[in-house]
Amino acid sequence: MDIDAWVWWLIGAAALGIPLVLTAMPELGMLAVGAVAAAVTAGLGGGMVAQVVVFAAVSVALIAVVRPVAARHRAQRPELTTGVEALKGRTAVVLERVDGSGGRIKLAGEVWSARALDTDRIFEAGQAVDVVEIDGATAVVM
Repeated sequence: MDIDAWVWWLIGAAALGIPLVLTAMPELGMLAVGAVAAAVTAGLGGGMVAQVVVFAAVSVALIAVVRPVAARHRAQRPELTTGVEALKGRTAVVLERVDGSGGRIKLAGEVWSARALDTDRIFEAGQAVDVVEIDGATAVVM
């Protein structure tokens, strides 16, 4: 029984796909796509040299283009901040006079104790302030 070349290429693609799933190495997926492209070339009647060239060209092109993009995305930190880090930089409204020793603000729908970053600065009720940092349960504002 003689198996056509395109079947061998599909077997090779499946053989590359299994370790891709097990190891999560995207390069194996790119090689598998190259093998599928070579199978299509074989199915269209391309010779062995054409099949190997298509396999190599598609695999190398995918690795050259997709891998740097994936690396760049992997290196970026997520922009989602949570907890007190998400409160830094937000605007709050003064509820009770805020100075260097204390006061109260409304921040993100909640009442917080607050103190002024500049101890000489005083913020009166109704004023908008910016949260610089969170120190324990106290918002430092300016």
